[in-house]
Amino acid sequence: MTKLAKLKLLPLVRDAAPEDRNQATVLDAALLAFLDFGIKRTSMVEVARRGGLSLATLYRRFAGKTDLIQAVGLRQAREFIVQVDTVVQGQIDSEAGAEEQIVELFVAFQEGLRGNQLLDRLLTTEPEMVLPYLTVRGAPVIELGRDYLAEFIERLQREGKLEQYDPKPLAEMIARTALSMALTPQTVIPLDDDAAVRRFARDHVVPGFRIP
Repeated sequence: MTKLAKLKLLPLVRDAAPEDRNQATVLDAALLAFLDFGIKRTSMVEVARRGGLSLATLYRRFAGKTDLIQAVGLRQAREFIVQVDTVVQGQIDSEAGAEEQIVELFVAFQEGLRGNQLLDRLLTTEPEMVLPYLTVRGAPVIELGRDYLAEFIERLQREGKLEQYDPKPLAEMIARTALSMALTPQTVIPLDDDAAVRRFARDHVVPGFRIP
C-alpha cells in the first residue's frame, strides 16, 4: 500500500504547502518528461537534466522515482480540484439554483478528467501503469471525488436547496460515473458535445440529488 492510500486525499490536496520555485521546476520537468516518454521510460537523470539541477540535488528532494510520481500525481489532483472549485465558486457567486450548480459541477468533473494530458497519455501508451490505480486499486481516487461531492451536497442542504440525506452514497455514485465515462469514452452520450453532456446531467444526474 502506498503512502497516499493511507491518507485522506481531499485535505491532503487542499492543505498542501505552496510549491517553492525549486519544487515547481522539478515537478514541471517531471511532468514534461512523463508526457514525452511515459513514466516507465523516464529516468531520474532525465528529470534532473530538464530541471537544470544535479542528480544528487534531485535525490535530496525526492528519495526515489515513486516519490516523484506521487508528487506529480498530487499536483495533478490539486489542479483538478482548483479547476472544479473555480466552476463551483462561479455558480455560488451568481446564486445559481441547485439544478444549474449540479449540472455545471458534473460538466467540470468530466472536463477535468477527460482534459488531463497526462492521464490521456498514460491511458493511451501505458495503461498497465495507470489503470490499476483508477480501477481495482482506485479507492483513493474515488474517495477524493466522493468527499468533494459530499461537501458540495452538504452545502446545498445547509442552504435549503436539497433534502436532508446522507450525501456519501450519492456522491460516490456520481464520482464513479464520472470516472467511468472518462476511462471509457465509447458511449452513446456524445461527450464532446457540451449541450448533450448537460442534457445527460439534467436528465439522469440531477434527479438523484432530490431537489425539493
